[in-house]
Amino acid sequence: MKKRHLIVILILFIFFVISFLTNILGPLIPDIITDFKMSLTMAALLPFAFFIAYGVFSIPSGIAVEKYGEKTTILGAFFIAFCGAILFSLVPTFPIALLSLFLIGSGMAMLQVAINPLLRVAGGEEHFAFNSVLGQLAFGLASFVSPFLFSYLVLNLEDYSGTENSNFMITLFHNLVPAELPWVSLYWIFAIICLLMLVLIAPVKLPKVERNEEEKAGNWATNKVLLKNKKVIFYFMAVFAYVGTEQGVANWMSQFLSQYHGFDPRIEGATTISLFWGLLTVGCILGLILLKIMDSKLVLKLFSGAAILSLTAALFGSAQVALIAFPMIGFFASVMWSIIISLALNSVRDNHGALSGILCSGIVGGAVVPLIVGSIGDAIGLRGGMIFLYLTLGFIFSIGFWAKPLINNQTTKIKDLLGYKPAPKPFTDFKSNIYPPNN
Repeated sequence: MKKRHLIVILILFIFFVISFLTNILGPLIPDIITDFKMSLTMAALLPFAFFIAYGVFSIPSGIAVEKYGEKTTILGAFFIAFCGAILFSLVPTFPIALLSLFLIGSGMAMLQVAINPLLRVAGGEEHFAFNSVLGQLAFGLASFVSPFLFSYLVLNLEDYSGTENSNFMITLFHNLVPAELPWVSLYWIFAIICLLMLVLIAPVKLPKVERNEEEKAGNWATNKVLLKNKKVIFYFMAVFAYVGTEQGVANWMSQFLSQYHGFDPRIEGATTISLFWGLLTVGCILGLILLKIMDSKLVLKLFSGAAILSLTAALFGSAQVALIAFPMIGFFASVMWSIIISLALNSVRDNHGALSGILCSGIVGGAVVPLIVGSIGDAIGLRGGMIFLYLTLGFIFSIGFWAKPLINNQTTKIKDLLGYKPAPKPFTDFKSNIYPPNN
């Protein structure tokens, strides 16, 4: 039992690593634009290279996991990510950055497919829901922490004196990375983390996973049949829109705050991105409560509507309003992923494993939408580019009207949720109820 607990902890750490490597691009983009002297469109090619790997590898990864097993796939994923990270660490140029991010994204796509069934088996099916929430919290914690690590490394490396600073890590990275590109130190950390994961996982005997019907990737014929279903296409578009919105905000908010309000991307920009991911994680907890008492479609309409209002405040409000409104978009986006996925799975009777693979391919929205925002931003300004996010949020809002799941989420009355029991009625003589008094 203790061994299984250690495996669950290891899987939760993998969730942490996936998030750390995935969501660090936002803080980096302003520095990349400045240091490589590139347009918004060119900068947007970086998240494009990362997230396009999800579109390419999600379905093949599911097939590979079934053929070669979880451990082989996980080790392969971290090895590929390590190659990507160390490549850019050694050759920090823009073309290599694109290749590096594609390799890292490929590794993360493989991990996403492999670890959820493994978590179910390692932790036990009866604890799977709880452990899944812990996984999401680990995911959110990494996204919250990574911008602060970025600020710490960049600011300390820029101020490095060689005599006053005795910090071993800062001294090491000072000797490894170009002085004019201090943020490259993060890629060294990526490489070290991936190497550490290879060392940790290699000797561990992972439990054998017998995949249930919902976890089987399905063959190409099954996927082709599903892709002819209009509902499947709409939910693929919904995942595309959600991840596109998430990354469109996270990747561009720091640049927006710098360009329009003069905030330092390494301080206020990084802090705002951290709050965005932190509130997205906190919002998940509120979402779990609301889904117990409200229909999921109504929750989706309320939260996506509030996200649209927050986006409006962020784009057109004052500097101080923008600092609050951008993170609030994360808070209101928190329930979207889980509701979209559950509505999709509850709208199709079978082949849920194959459907999950198709839906995960929609993560490619994280590649396309930031690129569209950057391209429009080069033409008419970044504010104009981010207006495109109204379309993606609008589509998510529309789901609350057209979704017709076969099974609706089970809700509970608030008084039942709180354990309220009505007071018993006072006792009365049963005879008075049977024999009314004579008048």
